[in-house]
Amino acid sequence: MRGGEERLGRFRYRWTETCFPLGRDSLALGEFCTLRRGDSVLDLGCGAGLLLLLCARREEGLTLTGVELDPEAGETARGNLAENALEGRILTGDLREVPLPRGVDLVISNPPWYPAGSGGLGGPGRMEEGCTLPQLCRTAAGALRGKGRFALVHRAERLAGVLAALQDAGLEPKRLQFCRHAPDKLPYAVLAEGVKGGRPGLTVLPDLI
Repeated sequence: MRGGEERLGRFRYRWTETCFPLGRDSLALGEFCTLRRGDSVLDLGCGAGLLLLLCARREEGLTLTGVELDPEAGETARGNLAENALEGRILTGDLREVPLPRGVDLVISNPPWYPAGSGGLGGPGRMEEGCTLPQLCRTAAGALRGKGRFALVHRAERLAGVLAALQDAGLEPKRLQFCRHAPDKLPYAVLAEGVKGGRPGLTVLPDLI
């Protein structure tokens, strides 16, 4: 299948035409999430495994798991892990139904940005037709250990909904960063990280240009 290929430091990332290519939002999330050596990492909606590779590029000894609805994308993710000599599991199916690991240190996700039926850009892969933002946050919370972290990137205009969904799932928002294409442009995305059972107190980082 047609697609593309990119170098990520020592890793090689491949994707097919049914997968999302490497994008600024995923690159930003891969650098933003709080990550420690030896962490267990779960990517909800992993596509071709980009975020798992970005995490493995930052830290060693990670336990990598991804879940992906599309079988072709999931197979591509398995191939990316194998080609880069990384051990990990890619689960295929609905993230709300697939048995997920428990006690995870970090859950990450670049989810659909637009509510179902909103007419947002990007086609079905960008629409919340199968899993809403609150469902995503509840799923992440269920997989995390106490004080575990959930980091995601989303559309900036949906910030209020992101924070509400995190708090409703028991994930206290702790870190926030806006992404802009240029200093004089409005933010196009927001990076957020919540901690399961965390205390109130939000750090807003300088905007990422």
